[in-house]
Amino acid sequence: FCVNNRYLCTLAVSLVLSGCASDPAPLEQMRLSEKALLQARAVGATEQLPAMLTAEQRFARAQKNMPEHDYKRARMLAEQAELDARLAEAQVLVAKSQEQLNALNTRITRLRKQLGDLQ
Repeated sequence: FCVNNRYLCTLAVSLVLSGCASDPAPLEQMRLSEKALLQARAVGATEQLPAMLTAEQRFARAQKNMPEHDYKRARMLAEQAELDARLAEAQVLVAKSQEQLNALNTRITRLRKQLGDLQ
């Protein structure tokens, strides 16, 4: 009876440890990261933006880690790539908003001048 219990305990401990040691493949995170990169590119982010360049590099390294089964590192890099891509997207959108705001302010100034000339 003690031998069987010891065997079961050893088996249980080894199963728990092996479960902790191996991370599952971060397929969903890779998909999310790729989607974030595509969205950033769609709004105009290029590798000229440091955040976009970093996102591309990190995602490439995450892809490289996948066949090597280094899933923990792949997940970490993919998460960072997603965040970098979202930052690049936000930077592009802020820059475009600023350009639109500047154009509106120019038009307002022009209209005020025209109104002033009419008085």
